[in-house]
Amino acid sequence: MAQQGRQNDNSDKKPGTSGNDGGGNFQFPKWLLLAAAVFLGVHLLWNWAPGGGQEVEYSRFLDQVEQGLVKEVEIVNGTSIEGAYTQDAVQSGKVEPADPGSDLLGNPASGEERRRFTTTKTDDHDLTDFLREYNQGAGASDQQVAFSARQEENWLGSLLVWLIPIGLLVVLWLYFMRKMSPGSQVLNIGKSKAKVTEAEEHHDVDFEDVAGLDEAKEEVVEVVEFLKNPEKFTKLGGELPKGVLLVGQPGTGKTLMAKAVAGEAGVPFFSLSGSDFVEMFVGVGASRVRDLFKKAKEEAPCIIFIDEIDAIGRSRGRNSMVGGNDERENTLNQLLSEMDGFDSDKGVI
Repeated sequence: MAQQGRQNDNSDKKPGTSGNDGGGNFQFPKWLLLAAAVFLGVHLLWNWAPGGGQEVEYSRFLDQVEQGLVKEVEIVNGTSIEGAYTQDAVQSGKVEPADPGSDLLGNPASGEERRRFTTTKTDDHDLTDFLREYNQGAGASDQQVAFSARQEENWLGSLLVWLIPIGLLVVLWLYFMRKMSPGSQVLNIGKSKAKVTEAEEHHDVDFEDVAGLDEAKEEVVEVVEFLKNPEKFTKLGGELPKGVLLVGQPGTGKTLMAKAVAGEAGVPFFSLSGSDFVEMFVGVGASRVRDLFKKAKEEAPCIIFIDEIDAIGRSRGRNSMVGGNDERENTLNQLLSEMDGFDSDKGVI
């Protein structure tokens, strides 16, 4: 019953269902999307807000000034002109009043807003001298045009100049932080590449599928019995072997034998190659060995099958004269250390 419950627990574990998504698809944080939406809304309200009056041609504006139809003029940033007609000009019908509609709250436009207009000054015309000469010839103060100038800061444009580079830096920072997360490939270089086969996935592979190799089968039968019922051996003082070395030419059934042992015992099966441990980075091999045995302890009882283990096998202490051990020796030492550190009743072979 305990073995069956353990297998059911293992069957519930599906790859890719953990909270970590592996650093795959990059997603923008919700607060960043919300800030962008708010900024876009403010920008649209600013551009669509009523005001400023109707747009008139610059030449027509000059004629209206000479006809005494303009009350005031304000030059904005040297080129844009905002002004207002006289009340008599609107009432007499000499100029067409603007119809700015209503404001953002739905209130109708006032009479002052209906008299306003806008235009754009040409670069080759001095409007200030033109208005000054007109006021000198107008005589009466009520017929003169009041004019002024102001510099208007485009805060949205200035804000965009700062926000766009900062936003790009934030996005890049979030992207690289995502890549440096525990589930990313950058930090996963020290993780084991072992392929895990759950017990129910290879239950149909047993000793009957292994033709011949009768002597080898007899050697591993006790391993199968220990994995099925370890208490039977521990009560008598028996200990599970740390590992089994399968030696033979390629194609003689070493991998099939290991799968048959796992299938007979009904335990998970970790399979990988010896070349999967060693990389160009120092310490990766030892880190992958530690991660492999850590996962094996969580799935115990189980079997770890390392194919072509001679890829990391060598005489320890070799080449010590050229500056110490190399990466393969570190990996081999870590593998032997993990095997020696196992308790005999953990059920990891």
